[in-house]
Amino acid sequence: MKTSIATVSISGNLPAKLEAIAAAGFDGIEIFEQDFIAHDGNPREVGDLIRSMGLEITLFQPFRDFEGLPEPLRAKAFDRAERKFDLMQELGTDLVLVCSSCHPEALGGIDRAAADFHALGERAAKRDLRVGFEALAWGRHVNDHRDAWEIVRRADHENVGLVLDSFHTLARKIDPETIRRIPGDKIFFVQLADAPLIDMDLLYWSRHFRNMPFEGDLPIVDFMKAVMATGYNGPISLEIFNDQFRGGHPKTVAKDGYRSLVALMDDVQRDAQPAPQNLVKMPERSSVEGIEFVEFATRGEDAQALESILKTLGFQHSGNHIAKKLSLWTQGDIRIVINRETSGYASSAYAMHGTTVCDIGISVDSAAQTVSRAKSLGADLFEQAIGPGELSIPAIRGQSGSVLHFIDKSSGLSDVWSVEFAHASDDKTDAGLECIDHLAQTMSYDEMLSWSLFYTTLFQMQKSPMVDVVDPDGLVRSQALETGTGSLRITLNGAETHRTMAGNFLADSFGASVQHIALSTRDIFATAAAMAKLGFDPLPMSENYYADLVARFDLPTDMLAALKAGNILYDEDAQGAFFQFYSKPYAGGMFFEIVERRGNYNGYGAPNAPFRIAAQKRLMRPKGMPKL
Repeated sequence: MKTSIATVSISGNLPAKLEAIAAAGFDGIEIFEQDFIAHDGNPREVGDLIRSMGLEITLFQPFRDFEGLPEPLRAKAFDRAERKFDLMQELGTDLVLVCSSCHPEALGGIDRAAADFHALGERAAKRDLRVGFEALAWGRHVNDHRDAWEIVRRADHENVGLVLDSFHTLARKIDPETIRRIPGDKIFFVQLADAPLIDMDLLYWSRHFRNMPFEGDLPIVDFMKAVMATGYNGPISLEIFNDQFRGGHPKTVAKDGYRSLVALMDDVQRDAQPAPQNLVKMPERSSVEGIEFVEFATRGEDAQALESILKTLGFQHSGNHIAKKLSLWTQGDIRIVINRETSGYASSAYAMHGTTVCDIGISVDSAAQTVSRAKSLGADLFEQAIGPGELSIPAIRGQSGSVLHFIDKSSGLSDVWSVEFAHASDDKTDAGLECIDHLAQTMSYDEMLSWSLFYTTLFQMQKSPMVDVVDPDGLVRSQALETGTGSLRITLNGAETHRTMAGNFLADSFGASVQHIALSTRDIFATAAAMAKLGFDPLPMSENYYADLVARFDLPTDMLAALKAGNILYDEDAQGAFFQFYSKPYAGGMFFEIVERRGNYNGYGAPNAPFRIAAQKRLMRPKGMPKL
């Protein structure tokens, strides 16, 4: 099955778009007329350029306001069509998309439209061209694919077929199962776009908020299952209109588009009958058992400061690497690696970002299959030299050039801690921390859809609705991704201005990934007391916060006093309760969070975020201000 994308979907001039599309792995393009007109090459040169990059032109579009026009507008529409047929033949493509008319003088009537398309089909046949009719969701008379199909059916011409677009069908809440009634050979082309569920004008929604499959809320998989049930075997193409993508890097957007198509068709083929042909074969989404380790790249005084924080959190220095300057710190099921290497990847990460999380180890059911799927989805593999006695652990690149290593038990990779690390200490210090609850990754807002797509197509993860987090100096948008069991939770925090704490962290760290690590305990009060004895200095919260808690929640007096004494924040919902406290910021704005979940609380304490951020900003000296 051929993959395709409309040139309008990404930013840049036509050559830049084509280069990005080809590099992403697409088979072809829909050439959007505006992109062609804006280019200074003639049609034959453009066609040759496209083919020289290994692409084909799967569709020329759009041809507007054709059917149902009164004379003399009807004759003029046929004249326009003939000119576009000339252009198509010069370009070297045989299919044009005709979208349903929005012309104010267009007349309704299925038979009238069918007659127009039969006549157009006759003209197209003389040139060995084909015409595809698409129902725009806001079309004047035709805004439903069922009506478009009836027009095509009555036109009764082998050169006239239907173009289906997921947005136009799903945005109007038309049951995609109705597609199954259409013969597959009469569907000439299929376009895909997802979108967040927003109650607004259909045209505005379409022109500004479409996104890649799995980045929105529409039932794209159901749509494609219905399409494939017809026996359709033509191109699967993306047509995306999105303000964010128009300002994005073309290669990133194209790569995301290819990833979304491959993942979508993989989902569809797993239970489609008949199964689509010529698809990329890959393992299913990986099941995640947990976070195996978090590795910091650091050095000198920065490393000493980080280790001091870990000691106050109750971590033990339990091992040293047999050949490298790596120390292992553990508590419960948590492993933190401190990497002081002065060469190799970690050293480069430190040189770029300062102290930073450079590597995350994820425990999966099969490391080999996880990397195989990631590669099929267009992820960049990561490799570096393996020393004597070291294990070869599969890895890919993650956010901001960081690394994700995959570890499983079946292949012996989980033995890395006994194989590569020598015992360092018998210290039994423990503050009751058990596992990593979640990782918080900070990025520009424009990157959020891309990384949400990355995680949800690679792992068995679901995304929660995006929420706004109020910073004293702006908004940060946050979205949580998690597995069904909570074995892996990641929050994506998108900054739009450097004045917010998240934005300032991005600027100061030159785009580092993880800003904070949340560690879980069964008894947050006991943990806070144990950490206090170890010298932990929590982020101080204001008196006003606890006064407000009294008004918001019916808390026992002794619990309120304990919360206040430990600088612990509180939230609850119908499913349970959530407790959290924080370290003070270190290394340019990184921090640790300690959490306890009670009952089935599944959030992240979002109502507390503005107060936490305000408290952190009080401690972070503004740039240019002298120390007091």
